[in-house]
Amino acid sequence: MSVTFPSLPPRNVDELLFHMPTVAKTASTEWAKGFALSVVQQSRRRGWRPSDKQVAMMRKMVSELFTVLRGDDDDLSLIE
Repeated sequence: MSVTFPSLPPRNVDELLFHMPTVAKTASTEWAKGFALSVVQQSRRRGWRPSDKQVAMMRKMVSELFTVLRGDDDDLSLIE
């Protein structure tokens, strides 16, 4: 028996913009930090909408923000 999960809708632009300051604070490269800060500044302009490329990059950066990689973590205890 195979399990399928419903596909989640892509994050909307407002949600992505909400996370951009955090992305800038936690960015691993100067380019990523600069991009996130630039998007935040541009978003304050009246009528501004990000390009398709900007939205794709914002989605990737926010997705990486919530990705946590764990190795063999002995501190993890499951509740049964």
